[in-house]
Amino acid sequence: MAAGIVASRRLRDLLTRRLTGSNYAGLSISLRLTGSSAQEEASGVALGEAPDHSYESLRVTSAQKHVLHVQLNRPNKRNAMNKVFWREMVECFNKISRDADCRAVVISGAGKMFTAGIDLMDMASDILQPKGDDVARISWYLRDIITRYQETFNVIEKCPKPVIAAVHGGCIGGGVDLVTACDIRYCAQDAFFQVKEVDVGLAADVGTLQRLPKVIRNQSLVNELAFTARKMLADEALGSGLVSRVFPDKEVTLDAALALAAEISSKSPVAVQSTKVNLLYSRDHSVAESLNYVASWNMSMLQTQDLVKSVQATTENKELKTVTFSKL
Repeated sequence: MAAGIVASRRLRDLLTRRLTGSNYAGLSISLRLTGSSAQEEASGVALGEAPDHSYESLRVTSAQKHVLHVQLNRPNKRNAMNKVFWREMVECFNKISRDADCRAVVISGAGKMFTAGIDLMDMASDILQPKGDDVARISWYLRDIITRYQETFNVIEKCPKPVIAAVHGGCIGGGVDLVTACDIRYCAQDAFFQVKEVDVGLAADVGTLQRLPKVIRNQSLVNELAFTARKMLADEALGSGLVSRVFPDKEVTLDAALALAAEISSKSPVAVQSTKVNLLYSRDHSVAESLNYVASWNMSMLQTQDLVKSVQATTENKELKTVTFSKL
């Protein structure tokens, strides 16, 4: 054991010296080439049903090695979110979080739009006829429902694997709650986003009002969208920072999202998942607190063999996708 540690440290020292020398210029070139080749590989990958993921409202497929595609799959109902959906999303992402083979996730919608939001007809009994025989008991029941529905999108944010939303058509009501819990958002030119809840007589309560201000950093715009329920079209979504890229149509958007997922999945899972954890922590804490947190985090994570493998590959001008990283 001691000999192995010493050897590992010597290799680290060697790679550090090489990085600070003439090889550094080649590092960025190698990384750019790796990303490009990963994108090219992902664009032609056939989908296959993912094992252990069988749902009524979702379809989960293996887009390629280490990448899962979660599709909202009620196209005849415009992917409206019924009672089954709220339960199945939690089950799905809890499984993905524990899946050592998965390193990135893409979420999209089947059919003509991403989602029409809450299925009011299916959920009317829970909301309009809540259980309980007095105000306290009815309120307790409703609070339990709300917190369980919040968990449907909390699991996306808590999932250590990066989650990419590929949006086309309408992303309405609960759809905005969903995509704001994702790490990256792409959309098609026909996409629009709508905080619809005020039009049905309620305040959004499963994530939009909490996450959207942090995503677009424009409180005036958030207030306008939430108070009026107006549509935000793709170009405005891009300009505001809600999405990072806009593509011509659904197919190109999905291809781009899968290519991005492929590129991410070629990196060290320790590095990527650690990055997500620290980005989320820093979003809700001060700079000083976040620096202290990442120092405590990396005092163990810097000891990973992924660091040695990654640096060695780049100094030898090898593509990162050729490196075999252990499961995480």
